[in-house]
Amino acid sequence: MLYPSLASLLKQVNSRYLLVNIIARRARDIAANASERDDVVYEKPVSKAIEEIAAGELRVTIPDEL
Repeated sequence: MLYPSLASLLKQVNSRYLLVNIIARRARDIAANASERDDVVYEKPVSKAIEEIAAGELRVTIPDEL
């Protein structure tokens, strides 16, 4: 079983498509920031992004125009 579960992630973000895009974008940011600072990343960026969303550290705002 995966932790966190997809159901708990979808409580934070209501669309699977949007969830995947947010995770991918945040993972790229984590990897780029580590590369710029020459840091060693012990945890995979995608795993870190998923944990941030599950913990509520990452907020998503959708403009009303969409």
